[in-house]
Amino acid sequence: MKTIVLVIAENQFRDEEYQIPKDAFERAGFKTITASTTTNIAIGKLGMEVKPDITVDKIDTNTIDALVYVGGGGSEQYFEDELAHRLAREMVDKDKVLAAICIAPVILANAGVLTGKTCTVFPDGAPTLKENGANYTGNLIETDGKIITGNGPEAAEGFANPIINCLNEQP
Repeated sequence: MKTIVLVIAENQFRDEEYQIPKDAFERAGFKTITASTTTNIAIGKLGMEVKPDITVDKIDTNTIDALVYVGGGGSEQYFEDELAHRLAREMVDKDKVLAAICIAPVILANAGVLTGKTCTVFPDGAPTLKENGANYTGNLIETDGKIITGNGPEAAEGFANPIINCLNEQP
């Protein structure tokens, strides 16, 4: 069974950007693991309470198939986080699925993995993506190889589909 790790902020992650894709991944038969900087209850922007399964430092990119950074204002805690950046680079180096939604693609840009890639982000993050060499489109969802980005809560419904498709194409 393929495994997807969803990384959420301790506070102010976007509830629907977490729950809608997670439900879609589980319906598609994937195992989902939720990670954050603590295993204490994380609180979403809209009040959702989630108990993370593991801390981010326990993510092993050798044993997972996809890594998804969930957006919301709280995801800013990962913008300059070297561990979050290293995990993103490892996923790309291992040719595995890497995804981020809303403002979270800023994490990928700062990790240096969006250079030359077609991607999107919540409009506030567009300057950072461009500064880091990304081809920013502003579209709802973008897929460039195995890097998938969505630009906000309205992308949550469709965001899971290219991730599921990428995983189903892998042996």
